[in-house]
Amino acid sequence: MLHYNDLKPGVQFIKDGEPHIVIEYSHVKKQRGKPIVQLKTRNLISGKLSDVTAHQNDSFEEAIITKSPVIFIYDNKGIYWFRNPDNPRDRFSLNETILGESRYYLIPELEVQVLTFKEQIINIELPIKVDIKVTEAPPNIKGNTADGGTKPVITETGLKVNTPLFIERGDTIRVNTQNGTYTERTEKSAM
Repeated sequence: MLHYNDLKPGVQFIKDGEPHIVIEYSHVKKQRGKPIVQLKTRNLISGKLSDVTAHQNDSFEEAIITKSPVIFIYDNKGIYWFRNPDNPRDRFSLNETILGESRYYLIPELEVQVLTFKEQIINIELPIKVDIKVTEAPPNIKGNTADGGTKPVITETGLKVNTPLFIERGDTIRVNTQNGTYTERTEKSAM
């Protein structure tokens, strides 16, 4: 069991029968009252953020989340298919509503971690950075630095990313999956 002061960022616990992860932690001591902890948590199944107040006498059950590697194969009409790296015949699918924004980082043959809670697949965990090909980029206009020298591009997965002006259609860029930002160009197009 976890006590109210054990709920630090990154700790996973069960609330209302579903797994949550602590995003923010703030310990509050009022003058005459007992100390409390104010938390911002994310539901690991629905992805919804919520505020939780934990009191001194509260205890929570720790959520046991297992991770195992899988490889993304393809998507079709909002259904995303994955396979076991050791057994290609062992396949399963996840709906785009479960994946949320993670679906914009999935490219074929990308290895991700599948998260399982009580024998049920609840979501995936992406690598920190992913290389994605740019499919649409506005033309580069020399001297156009009024916008800070960036322009919006669209990748093969539909992800919109602000990149430096020199990025062109066909380039492969590395994107941070935690905040959706451009980090570097990994391959220049041959055009």
